[in-house]
Amino acid sequence: MELSYKDIGQRIRCLREANCYTRDAFAEKVDISTKFLYEIEMGKKGFTAEVLFKISKALCVSSDYLLSGNENHKVPEKVIDILQGFSPEQMERVRDILRSIQELSAGKAKAV
Repeated sequence: MELSYKDIGQRIRCLREANCYTRDAFAEKVDISTKFLYEIEMGKKGFTAEVLFKISKALCVSSDYLLSGNENHKVPEKVIDILQGFSPEQMERVRDILRSIQELSAGKAKAV
């Protein structure tokens, strides 16, 4: 499998926009410069495993999806259509709810 920085960057950008993040806000969230995020999204720069981890965590997708486009980890189009109708404030609430569910699921998995 050959990695294409351009394809990876496009996936990151699409997910960032679907999550209603501006480039500035998302760069700050993952602790990189706005310019570096732009270069990643344009496929001009590679990045470390640490940056990949931060980006995938912030976008709630697997690093495998970002790198390979493996559709098993992609958010269904129906869900994206619903989310696109939400305001930034509503999106923040949705993210909070999903993170809570994720934490609860992880806690249950650890307790078993």
